[in-house]
Amino acid sequence: MEEMEEELKCPVCGSFYREPIILPCSHSLCLACARNILVQTPDSESPQSRRASGLSDYDYLDLDKMSLYSEADSGYGSYGGFASAPTTPCQKSPNGVRVFPPSMPVPHLPHHHSSGALLPPPPARNQCLTCPQCHRSLLLDDRGLRGFAKNRVLEGVIERYQQSKAAALRCQLCEKSPKEATVMCEQCDVFYCEPCRLRCHPPRGPLAKHRLLPPAQGRVSRRLSPRKISTCTDHELENHSMYCVQCKMPVCYQCLEEGKHSSHEVKALGAMWKLHKSQLSQALNGLSDRAKEAKEFLVQLRNMVQQIQVQLSADKETKNKENSVEFEACLVAQCDALIDALNRRKVQLLARVNKEHEHKLKVVRDQISHCTVKLRQTTGLMEYCLEVIKENDPSGFLQISDALIRRVHLTEDQWGKGTLTPRMNTDFDLNLDSAPLLQSIHQLDFVQMKVPSLVPAPPMLQMEECCTQNNSATLSWKQPPMSMVQAEGYILELDDGNGGQFREVFVGKETMCTVDGLHFNSTYNARVKAFNKAGVSQYSKTLVLQTSEVAWFAFDPGSAHSDIIFSNDNLTVTCNSYDDRVVLGKTGFSKGVHYWELTIDRYDNHPDPAFGVARVEVLKDVMLGKDDKAWAMYVDNNRSWFMHNNSHTNRTEGGITKGATVGVLLDFTRRTLTFSINEEQQGPVAFESMEGLLFPAVSLNRNVQVTLHTGLPIPGFYSSRASIASSHPGHP
Repeated sequence: MEEMEEELKCPVCGSFYREPIILPCSHSLCLACARNILVQTPDSESPQSRRASGLSDYDYLDLDKMSLYSEADSGYGSYGGFASAPTTPCQKSPNGVRVFPPSMPVPHLPHHHSSGALLPPPPARNQCLTCPQCHRSLLLDDRGLRGFAKNRVLEGVIERYQQSKAAALRCQLCEKSPKEATVMCEQCDVFYCEPCRLRCHPPRGPLAKHRLLPPAQGRVSRRLSPRKISTCTDHELENHSMYCVQCKMPVCYQCLEEGKHSSHEVKALGAMWKLHKSQLSQALNGLSDRAKEAKEFLVQLRNMVQQIQVQLSADKETKNKENSVEFEACLVAQCDALIDALNRRKVQLLARVNKEHEHKLKVVRDQISHCTVKLRQTTGLMEYCLEVIKENDPSGFLQISDALIRRVHLTEDQWGKGTLTPRMNTDFDLNLDSAPLLQSIHQLDFVQMKVPSLVPAPPMLQMEECCTQNNSATLSWKQPPMSMVQAEGYILELDDGNGGQFREVFVGKETMCTVDGLHFNSTYNARVKAFNKAGVSQYSKTLVLQTSEVAWFAFDPGSAHSDIIFSNDNLTVTCNSYDDRVVLGKTGFSKGVHYWELTIDRYDNHPDPAFGVARVEVLKDVMLGKDDKAWAMYVDNNRSWFMHNNSHTNRTEGGITKGATVGVLLDFTRRTLTFSINEEQQGPVAFESMEGLLFPAVSLNRNVQVTLHTGLPIPGFYSSRASIASSHPGHP
């Protein structure tokens, strides 16, 4: 029973529990310790008062720094009026647990002004208790600590444990140096030595009928004697008689008739007592098996220690020269293979530099072509207007002048800010990130060549074949050379991209895996381990992976309606139907800031295409935004609207024509969606509270053809808006 002793000690005082009470989190505390760690807070600081003042719990915590642990942190919900408790300076108990200093309640005495006027009493104060084990903070109700049930079972276990630790039963009436007890009175429930029995428990008189037992038999009798029946915490005069199934607690008849358990399902207390005892016994059987396996495992580990020590002694006595030569040759071959892989990677990186050069040329040439077409249209309009001005027919002039004036203003707006700004600079922004590889080179070390057990050796990540593309990562690994134990499979683990816990992303026999759907502009750590029937190996070296800063993607034929027509490597789409049809981008986003553009290649008969984002299950045969799975802007040649769940908002003047550019900005940092036309923001912020996995989306018909442009920097209008918002926090 000595191993049980820690279960019987209070986490605050470090001693055996005295008058333990049960908290709602199922942990126990001494009643005196619970009084000591109570803290008090005015009613004005309670959660209800905060809500009335318009402050959320989190706002209040941030402003006043009053809460040590919120309910969201502890993982528990509210319980009978309990809420988060404020922080107070704390001390440490002998066993290292934080202890709050006792705080005395402040009496509500009347206050008098110097003039004699009676002032209002100070704010009422509530008592708060924080569990020192799970840190759940509780706001006590009017009953205070009396609202918690007493843990009588724990008291009984402690009493039996202390009795079992005593070497001999001592007299309970000796004043100094108690002598060994010779008898125990069953009715008085007292242990006597012989002198005290003759003095205090004479054989004649009213005590003559009491039954005297030997001390050992008396101890057994005391253990088996029925204990005091626990009473209800809400109705102290009533004994527990039933068990509430919904609240998982004993209740009395008064609770069932008029209390909060009146509508709950209840069962007989005795039946539930037997059922839970049976369930606990069954659970202990499984735990006992685990404990038995653990003991056997410890024996196995101790045997392994002995075998390793024997093997180490044998290796020191006899060194095999032939094995040494073979090992050196293997080491040289491995290093040469790494050098070859580095040379191959150098060739690949040089090819990427050439590709970047070609991309810059393509972007600049596209902008030249776009600007040339727009300039030709503008010059033609100017020359036409000049000729119209020369005409001397007033009525004929006035018939077309309004339309010409609108066209001139619209064309002027299309030459707005950013149109004459190069989309690409001449500098190369490619910086070779060699830090992870240098770190891996410095971490090169020997692995255990002779495996003393049947567990496989840790796999080796093949750096030259591991890479990232967009928001996907491909990893490759292999068993180390001269591995003597065969692996049956591998487990690949990745963290969350923020340095959090690792999670399994692949389990199987293959030695290569591609993981999709990662966050853009994030750093991931990857590791792999092997397994077979004997067990699991240690982890490989950790590999650092960096996903792309910006997204490069095309339209996804697999997500599109069957009427959508693809061309230009799936960057250009149109439709063979007059009805609206939806197509999604190939890449989804759930984090970061992303911007893409769509140029209008064909625009006939003034249709109203829609641009935006959608979930993968969006309807494909209606305009984007008709259902609750899409957020979009639909636009014609004069104006635009925002639409979600078939609700239209924010009509804004200014439409599109052939050659126009529509920009979509999805910002998960601010959780907003913003649109632009010809590099000018169209209307206000379209949508807020954006979250989840969202894909770029377009709906169009046969009168429209658009081309997608990705990997673009954040537009200037949004950067300036963001800087204004950061300098003025109240700015929308």
